[in-house]
Amino acid sequence: QVQLVESGGGLVQAGGSLRLSCAASGRTLALFAMGWFRQAPGKERELIATINWSSGSTGYADSVKGRFIISRDNAKNTVYLQMNSLKPEDTAVYYCAARVAATAKYGYWGQGTQVTVSS
Repeated sequence: QVQLVESGGGLVQAGGSLRLSCAASGRTLALFAMGWFRQAPGKERELIATINWSSGSTGYADSVKGRFIISRDNAKNTVYLQMNSLKPEDTAVYYCAARVAATAKYGYWGQGTQVTVSS
């Protein structure tokens, strides 16, 4: 089992920045990749950023590319999402998630943290 705890959400004005953190515990040696998802009211959950736990290679959705940066600190078993140039349409509940194999789905989820961007 892997447990994930997010922090860092809040209210920010458009153009501002926030950094989300997600601390993993439990079977962290089994981690293959972690990702950040978000879900806005009335919309489907969207995968916005991923990071390979061992190589550090990253991927981004077009909606956040160039504005958001995902990173990880293996020693702290923590993944971060630096969000810059925030827009009102970035308002959502943000979730971190983990998967333990290349063929596995994201099977472990954090509780979610609200990010609200005011115009």
